[in-house]
Amino acid sequence: MRRVRYSVAMSLDGYIAGPKGEFDWIPMDPDIDFGALFKDFDTMLMGRKSWEEARKQQASGAPSFEMPTYVFSRTLRQEAAPGAIVSNDLKKTVKELKQLQGKDIWLWGGGELFQSMLDLGLVDGVDVAVVPVLLGKGLRMLPAAQKMAKLKLVKHRAYPKTGTVLLKYEVK
Repeated sequence: MRRVRYSVAMSLDGYIAGPKGEFDWIPMDPDIDFGALFKDFDTMLMGRKSWEEARKQQASGAPSFEMPTYVFSRTLRQEAAPGAIVSNDLKKTVKELKQLQGKDIWLWGGGELFQSMLDLGLVDGVDVAVVPVLLGKGLRMLPAAQKMAKLKLVKHRAYPKTGTVLLKYEVK
């Protein structure tokens, strides 16, 4: 069965973006092999807000996603999301995706979708790059979970050039 992994960069005080959605505080560490990280995935999941932010970045020249991307929203319509598959049934869609053959599924973007999926028991792993910066405010990694989730550390690595620490957990 495929696994859903939330892979995200987070400030030391628990934010995944600044107050206006900014992420310029995340260093591009030359020792992190992003290609190797991305090759673990062949499907991407995101919420509407993350989709809209990703589209803005692509319009400014950022690379587009090269894998099937599912956007979960109660308001976004399929015709407004070219290149993505829009769903309003999170639990059903993710359970079906996990049953298909393939690589791991990348839960990308904001904490609200992560929180919803975690509360539904749909997240199998949490990969966090902890960046040594204190933002003080912004978008939280986990806004307000309904219940506690226990994790098991399976891998860690420090990147001395930027002070970033990569932590990989399995959800128990």
